[in-house]
Amino acid sequence: MSTEKITQVVKEKYGQAALRAQTGNTSCCGTGAAADGCCNPITSNLYSDQESGEVPELAIRASLGCGNPTALAQLHPGETVLDLGSGGGIDVLLSAKRVGPAGKAYGLDMTDEMLALARENQRKAGVTNVEFLKGEIENIPLPDNSVDVIISNCVINLSADKDRVFREAFRVLRPGGRFAVSDVVVTGEVPAAIRKNVELWIGCIAGALLDVDYTRKLAGAGFEKIEIEPTRVYDIEDARQFLAGHGVAVDAIAPRVAGKFMSAFVRACKPARKECCARDV
Repeated sequence: MSTEKITQVVKEKYGQAALRAQTGNTSCCGTGAAADGCCNPITSNLYSDQESGEVPELAIRASLGCGNPTALAQLHPGETVLDLGSGGGIDVLLSAKRVGPAGKAYGLDMTDEMLALARENQRKAGVTNVEFLKGEIENIPLPDNSVDVIISNCVINLSADKDRVFREAFRVLRPGGRFAVSDVVVTGEVPAAIRKNVELWIGCIAGALLDVDYTRKLAGAGFEKIEIEPTRVYDIEDARQFLAGHGVAVDAIAPRVAGKFMSAFVRACKPARKECCARDV
């Protein structure tokens, strides 16, 4: 699959997801049970009741993540946070509350429908220290050394050029800045039938990196203190659910991928003069 094809398919599908969320339906990779059940094992039950109560219902309904980076990242008052692939805005709005009025939370998304939904959620939440930007995560529209923390929720796996994503993240982080993302990561070889499947790519599976490749690519971009912490490992029944309905031989392939896919929290730091502690992300 070409980079252009992957980008276009992801853009179209997530635009459709935003529209479905506004009609009251959850979507592929959404937080609830979609009509076809797709991606539900990966994206369900990610936010606490308290967190859900802090943002508009539409922000929850349009959440397409595989983790909860705002719960895992240690955000401090006055910091500037950037969410790569911000979708309906849930992690941006939660981050804005944690960094407070003196801080700033940016959301970056390439999909017009998601940006419109996120700005409406911002209006409903009455949060002013937020700005949603249009753009691709491979080309972040912010200056060098302008962000303290980068978060992301199950979006980097969707990119067809992850090396460029990591280089851009490194560029916009300030020295000592922290990279703290939730993503789907693989711990073993994945059958070619999955890697070549466009629907599974947009479903958070086909584009997932091997854990060793994730670490290598982050280090290649300049990051240090790299850690990958599993937050959920998907068993054979999970595998059956996220493979079903995508044109692959579920019974044959599910046993081969069971236990290999996981949601993980990935931490790293941009070097600074003083010691950068990866645990402070």
